[in-house]
Amino acid sequence: MDELNDLYTDLIMEHSMNSCNKRELECCDYCKMGHNPNCGDEIKLELKMDGDIIDDLAFSGHGCAISQASTSIMIDTLRGKNIHEARKIIETFIGMIKREITDEAELKKLEDAIAFRNVSHMPARVKCALLAWHTIEDMLNERMEGNSDGK
Repeated sequence: MDELNDLYTDLIMEHSMNSCNKRELECCDYCKMGHNPNCGDEIKLELKMDGDIIDDLAFSGHGCAISQASTSIMIDTLRGKNIHEARKIIETFIGMIKREITDEAELKKLEDAIAFRNVSHMPARVKCALLAWHTIEDMLNERMEGNSDGK
Protein backbone atom coordinates (compact mmCIF):
# COMPACT_ATOMS: atom_id res chain seq x y z
CA MET A 1 0.00 0.00 0.00
CA ASP A 2 2.91 2.37 0.65
CA GLU A 3 3.98 1.96 -2.96
CA LEU A 4 0.54 3.03 -4.13
CA ASN A 5 0.59 6.02 -1.78
CA ASP A 6 3.99 7.01 -3.13
CA LEU A 7 2.61 6.78 -6.66
CA TYR A 8 -0.34 9.06 -6.05
CA THR A 9 1.67 12.05 -4.98
CA ASP A 10 0.03 15.40 -4.43
CA LEU A 11 1.30 16.52 -7.82
CA ILE A 12 -0.29 13.60 -9.63
CA MET A 13 -3.59 14.05 -7.82
CA GLU A 14 -3.62 17.79 -8.49
CA HIS A 15 -3.08 17.28 -12.21
CA SER A 16 -5.62 14.48 -12.45
CA MET A 17 -8.39 16.50 -10.80
CA ASN A 18 -7.70 20.15 -11.70
CA SER A 19 -5.75 20.25 -14.92
CA CYS A 20 -5.79 23.55 -16.80
CA ASN A 21 -4.45 21.51 -19.74
CA LYS A 22 -7.74 19.62 -20.08
CA ARG A 23 -9.40 21.80 -22.66
CA GLU A 24 -9.69 22.18 -26.41
CA LEU A 25 -7.46 24.40 -28.50
CA GLU A 26 -9.21 26.98 -30.67
CA CYS A 27 -6.95 26.08 -33.55
CA CYS A 28 -4.60 23.09 -33.66
CA ASP A 29 -2.20 21.79 -36.27
CA TYR A 30 -2.42 18.15 -35.21
CA CYS A 31 -4.95 16.07 -33.34
CA LYS A 32 -4.63 12.42 -32.39
CA MET A 33 -6.64 9.98 -30.32
CA GLY A 34 -4.90 7.74 -27.82
CA HIS A 35 -6.62 4.69 -26.34
CA ASN A 36 -5.61 2.11 -23.74
CA PRO A 37 -7.92 -0.88 -24.22
CA ASN A 38 -6.63 -2.51 -21.01
CA CYS A 39 -8.41 -0.03 -18.74
CA GLY A 40 -10.45 2.18 -21.04
CA ASP A 41 -8.33 5.34 -20.86
CA GLU A 42 -8.97 7.53 -23.87
CA ILE A 43 -7.51 10.92 -24.73
CA LYS A 44 -7.65 13.35 -27.61
CA LEU A 45 -4.38 15.26 -27.82
CA GLU A 46 -4.24 18.55 -29.72
CA LEU A 47 -0.98 20.18 -30.78
CA LYS A 48 -0.25 23.66 -32.06
CA MET A 49 3.18 24.31 -33.53
CA ASP A 50 5.09 27.51 -34.17
CA GLY A 51 7.69 26.33 -36.65
CA ASP A 52 9.59 23.62 -34.76
CA ILE A 53 8.42 24.83 -31.34
CA ILE A 54 5.52 23.22 -29.49
CA ASP A 55 3.45 26.35 -29.00
CA ASP A 56 0.55 24.71 -27.17
CA LEU A 57 -0.91 21.35 -26.27
CA ALA A 58 -4.25 20.40 -24.77
CA PHE A 59 -6.22 17.24 -24.12
CA SER A 60 -9.71 15.95 -23.54
CA GLY A 61 -11.01 12.53 -22.70
CA HIS A 62 -11.35 10.29 -19.70
CA GLY A 63 -9.36 7.77 -17.74
CA CYS A 64 -7.72 6.92 -14.47
CA ALA A 65 -5.82 9.44 -12.35
CA ILE A 66 -2.48 8.20 -13.71
CA SER A 67 -3.37 8.66 -17.39
CA GLN A 68 -4.97 12.06 -16.83
CA ALA A 69 -2.13 13.38 -14.66
CA SER A 70 0.55 11.97 -16.94
CA THR A 71 -1.04 13.72 -19.92
CA SER A 72 -1.30 17.04 -18.09
CA ILE A 73 2.25 16.93 -16.74
CA MET A 74 3.54 15.89 -20.18
CA ILE A 75 1.90 18.99 -21.65
CA ASP A 76 3.53 21.26 -19.06
CA THR A 77 6.88 19.57 -19.69
CA LEU A 78 6.81 19.78 -23.50
CA ARG A 79 5.17 23.18 -24.06
CA GLY A 80 7.75 25.62 -25.43
CA LYS A 81 10.26 22.93 -26.39
CA ASN A 82 11.46 22.37 -29.93
CA ILE A 83 10.79 19.04 -31.61
CA HIS A 84 14.31 17.71 -30.95
CA GLU A 85 14.13 18.57 -27.23
CA ALA A 86 10.62 17.14 -26.96
CA ARG A 87 11.61 13.86 -28.59
CA LYS A 88 14.55 13.46 -26.18
CA ILE A 89 12.27 14.11 -23.19
CA ILE A 90 9.69 11.64 -24.51
CA GLU A 91 12.42 9.03 -25.03
CA THR A 92 13.71 9.61 -21.49
CA PHE A 93 10.23 9.34 -19.94
CA ILE A 94 9.49 6.08 -21.76
CA GLY A 95 12.93 4.77 -20.78
CA MET A 96 12.28 5.69 -17.14
CA ILE A 97 8.93 3.89 -17.09
CA LYS A 98 10.50 0.82 -18.73
CA ARG A 99 13.36 0.99 -16.17
CA GLU A 100 15.90 1.39 -18.99
CA ILE A 101 16.99 4.88 -17.86
CA THR A 102 17.84 5.34 -14.18
CA ASP A 103 20.58 8.00 -14.31
CA GLU A 104 19.47 10.91 -12.09
CA ALA A 105 21.13 13.52 -14.29
CA GLU A 106 19.29 12.17 -17.32
CA LEU A 107 15.97 12.04 -15.46
CA LYS A 108 16.23 15.69 -14.32
CA LYS A 109 15.19 16.87 -17.79
CA LEU A 110 11.77 15.31 -17.11
CA GLU A 111 11.00 18.05 -14.59
CA ASP A 112 7.70 17.19 -12.80
CA ALA A 113 7.20 14.07 -14.95
CA ILE A 114 9.76 12.32 -12.74
CA ALA A 115 6.85 11.91 -10.29
CA PHE A 116 5.84 8.86 -12.35
CA ARG A 117 9.07 6.92 -11.80
CA ASN A 118 7.38 4.48 -9.35
CA VAL A 119 4.86 3.49 -12.03
CA SER A 120 7.56 1.19 -13.41
CA HIS A 121 7.00 -1.04 -10.37
CA MET A 122 3.28 -1.36 -11.11
CA PRO A 123 2.85 -3.16 -14.46
CA ALA A 124 -0.90 -2.56 -14.56
CA ARG A 125 -0.28 1.23 -14.57
CA VAL A 126 2.56 1.42 -17.10
CA LYS A 127 0.28 1.76 -20.14
CA CYS A 128 -1.79 4.37 -18.30
CA ALA A 129 1.28 6.54 -17.72
CA LEU A 130 2.60 6.04 -21.25
CA LEU A 131 -0.63 6.67 -23.19
CA ALA A 132 -0.12 10.40 -23.83
CA TRP A 133 3.62 10.04 -24.32
CA HIS A 134 3.18 7.43 -27.06
CA THR A 135 0.43 9.55 -28.62
CA ILE A 136 2.59 12.70 -28.82
CA GLU A 137 5.52 10.59 -30.03
CA ASP A 138 3.35 9.33 -32.92
CA MET A 139 2.21 12.88 -33.69
CA LEU A 140 5.76 14.21 -33.84
CA ASN A 141 6.93 11.25 -35.92
CA GLU A 142 4.10 11.86 -38.40
CA ARG A 143 5.04 15.53 -38.56
CA MET A 144 8.70 14.65 -39.15
CA GLU A 145 7.66 12.28 -41.93
CA GLY A 146 5.80 15.14 -43.58
CA ASN A 147 2.27 13.93 -42.95
CA SER A 148 0.78 17.36 -42.40
CA ASP A 149 -2.78 16.05 -42.28
CA GLY A 150 -2.63 15.14 -38.59
CA LYS A 151 -6.22 16.16 -37.87
